[in-house]
Amino acid sequence: MASEISLFWFRRDMRLHDNAALYHALREGKPVVPIFIFDTQILDALPDKQDRRVQFIHHTLTQLQADLTAMGSSLQVAYGKPLEVFARLTELYPVKKVFCNHDYEPYALERDAQVAELLKSKGIAFETHKDQVIFEKDEVLSGQGKPYTVFTPYSRKWKEQVNAFYLQPYPTEKYFGNFYQQAPLPVPSLEEMGFVGAEVAFPPAETSDALIRRYAEQRDFPAIQGTTRLSVHLRFGTVSIRQLAQKAQQLSESWLNELIWRDFYMNILHHFPHVATRAFKPDYDRIDWRNNEEEFARWCQGQTGYPIVDAGMRELNQTGFMHNRVRMITASFLVKHLLIDWRWGEAYFAQKLLDFDLSANNGGWQWAAGSGCDAAPYFRVFNPTLQTQKFDKDLRYIKKWVPELSSLKYPQPMVEHSFARERALATYKKALSKPE
Repeated sequence: MASEISLFWFRRDMRLHDNAALYHALREGKPVVPIFIFDTQILDALPDKQDRRVQFIHHTLTQLQADLTAMGSSLQVAYGKPLEVFARLTELYPVKKVFCNHDYEPYALERDAQVAELLKSKGIAFETHKDQVIFEKDEVLSGQGKPYTVFTPYSRKWKEQVNAFYLQPYPTEKYFGNFYQQAPLPVPSLEEMGFVGAEVAFPPAETSDALIRRYAEQRDFPAIQGTTRLSVHLRFGTVSIRQLAQKAQQLSESWLNELIWRDFYMNILHHFPHVATRAFKPDYDRIDWRNNEEEFARWCQGQTGYPIVDAGMRELNQTGFMHNRVRMITASFLVKHLLIDWRWGEAYFAQKLLDFDLSANNGGWQWAAGSGCDAAPYFRVFNPTLQTQKFDKDLRYIKKWVPELSSLKYPQPMVEHSFARERALATYKKALSKPE
């Protein structure tokens, strides 16, 4: 065994190519042991033991292990609490430094601080790098040196600042010879961790240039393949954001804007961490939600009597995916038509979405509720019927997910649109006019 080694900790960056912290670890020259931790503090909280995300991670790790084995190295996959895992690994290997990429979510920040403290007590350095966004933290600020809270000026400044330096890939391949050489180690099975696999077709990690060029015209129509379906790969880092941003610059400003929204929402979470549990605009925490559990259950099951809403919820429940336009429609319906707290919907999406990302999911739900930083005004209430006429007029999407649409089995609308709209406006107005 080498006298000193480095550990590289895979988290939201599950690829060998163009990976910032992995590049720095390999380039330093010490043998690098790549590790992944199935964190029981996260896994134990998952209610569904047939979780598609756990399966996606496991599927990705299997591919990584095959690639590393071909180089004479191995992935070290652990199952447990990160602190306990690092206590074990630092006994197993002569670790000099641990490398990883930044994470911005509240639990991750707390976890990383604890790991850094443990390593420090053992004389081991903990080095982190930016990888999953183009710009982070204080890199895009207003002329007054403050974080942007509205997307359009943020995106303008983002585009002004971006250049070849920020989009340049990290050439990890040059240093693959520095992976620690050892026989392949076992990857725990899903069953060993208390999970079960299912037949899931994961979207490919690449998309055609033609689709990206047509993105602006096709992105809003859920019946066609008009979006890239790369969100799960961005979430787990099986693709490089730098590579995608370069492609977007060449092919579609509309798609580039979607990538900038990711940076924007992570920027909001970093500067305003209270959004993880409360409204960005504090006044909106005063709304008197109805929170009817029976109505919430009907929304979850796709039994609202509004076909576009029900189609979206059924697509989510059956596949772990929902088209972005339909995400806005279903979220607006829950919050405005049913007056159910946006956090209930946010939590349900967090449980079901294969591409769940805290900052983007939170940002989208607060947008729908009117409580967010760049939100639609509270008096905008999506009309599901008009949305259907605009984006699924031939009912192709709806009929795929709601086959009983024309039969007596399909429920009547659970609430009348104009009544629900007036009720929502009155409830919001009352909350927002209360004295502080």
